[in-house]
Amino acid sequence: MIVTFETGYEDGYWSARTIGFSIFTDGESFGELLKNIKETMILYFEGEGEPDEQITIRTRTTSQVHPVATSSGC
Repeated sequence: MIVTFETGYEDGYWSARTIGFSIFTDGESFGELLKNIKETMILYFEGEGEPDEQITIRTRTTSQVHPVATSSGC
């Protein structure tokens, strides 16, 4: 099974939400976010699926780029 998370950074925190499942988590750093994603997945899928089923976590980061200031006369 592959579970995809949309991740983003805003106001000093990283956040992640799944596509297709009701899972949300956050963290102060990207490393903490990944740790929280793994813990959340273990809890969410506890007792589900086959005992040896592998779950692959995929992250997709979306970020906003602020407009670049332009100079007059260029």
